[in-house]
Amino acid sequence: MKKIGFLSFGHWTPSPQSQTRSAGDALLQSIDLAVAAEELGADGAYFRVHHFARQLAAPFPLLAAVGARTSRIEIGTGVIDMRYENPLYMAEDAGAADLIAGGRLQLGISRGSPEQVIDGWRHFGYAPADGETEQDMARGHAEVFLDVLAGEGFAKPNPRPMFPNPPGLLRLEPHSPGLRERIWWGASSNATAAWAAKMGMYLQSSTLKNDENGKPFHVQQAEQIRIFREAWKAAGHSREPRVSVSRSIFALMDDRDRSYFGYGEGEDKIGFIDEQTRAIFGRSYAAEPELLIKQLAEDEAIAEADTLLLTVPNQLGVAYNAHVIESILTHVAPALGWR
Repeated sequence: MKKIGFLSFGHWTPSPQSQTRSAGDALLQSIDLAVAAEELGADGAYFRVHHFARQLAAPFPLLAAVGARTSRIEIGTGVIDMRYENPLYMAEDAGAADLIAGGRLQLGISRGSPEQVIDGWRHFGYAPADGETEQDMARGHAEVFLDVLAGEGFAKPNPRPMFPNPPGLLRLEPHSPGLRERIWWGASSNATAAWAAKMGMYLQSSTLKNDENGKPFHVQQAEQIRIFREAWKAAGHSREPRVSVSRSIFALMDDRDRSYFGYGEGEDKIGFIDEQTRAIFGRSYAAEPELLIKQLAEDEAIAEADTLLLTVPNQLGVAYNAHVIESILTHVAPALGWR
C-alpha cells in the first residue's frame, strides 16, 4: 500500500497572475494546503527548501505550524541543504518541531542543488576544510546531525550549573525519540543512495538524477531504488527501508485543468546541473484519469517506491491545489495501490 502526499516549492512572486504574492502568502498558504490535504486523506505534506530565492527557505517554523494545525498527516522536507546547516542548532529545531507534531516529521536532507548565488553557504559561515569538497562538508554536517539526534549525552556538564543537571554527559534538548529513524537523504546518484542506506537514512529520489547509463529516467530511478534497498539489507538495519519519488501528475478533470496542463505528452529531458554532471529530468504526466492510470502503471520507479510525492503548482492557490490532490486521490491513486 503506497503513501501519497504533496511536495511544494513554495514559490511566490508579486505578479498579479500569482495567487501567492509574498513570502507570508507562501507560508500561510502552505499551512492551509497541509490542513486541506489531511482532510482529503493524503498521507504527507512536504516542502522544498531553497536559500536566496522567492521560495520557502526556513523549514522549522513552517513544520511546527503545520504540526500544530494537523493531527495525522506526515510532515516533511525535500530537501534541506546541509551545506548551510549548523547540525546541532538544526537538531534542536527539528526536535522541537517533531514534538509539536507528535512525532510526525519525515525530514529530507541532502548535499543540496544548484543555487541562486555563488557558494551561498559561505554567507552562512561555512566552508569546506582543506582537502574537502562542499559535498564532503554537507555529508559531514549530516553525520553530526544524525549522531546528536540519537540522544546520547556528549557534553561535559558545568560543575556549577544555573539549573540542576541529570547525571552524566548532557545531550541536546529538546530530544524527540524516534526522529533519528525518520531522516531521508535526497540522492541524485546511485552511489549516494547506497551511502544513505549505509547511514540508516531513507531515500528521497526527485524528478531528476544523474544520467548514469542513458536509460529512461524512470528506469534509472528504479535501478537506484534497488541499489538502495540492497545496501540497506547489507547494512543490517532492523527496520524496513522507505523510498519516495516525486512526480508532476495532473488529472485533467475539467476545462481549467486542460487550460493549465493539457499541452500534450511529456518526455524526459537531458541537461547539466553543473559543468561536470549530466542529469536526466523526468517527464510530467497530464491526462484524463483512465489514460493517466495506464501511463503511471508503466513507471517502474513509482512501482518500486512506497511513497509518491505530487509536486504542486502552489502559485495557483490553495483551493486549486486541493482540487489537484483530490483528483489524484479519488480517480487515480486507488489503481496505484493506495488505500
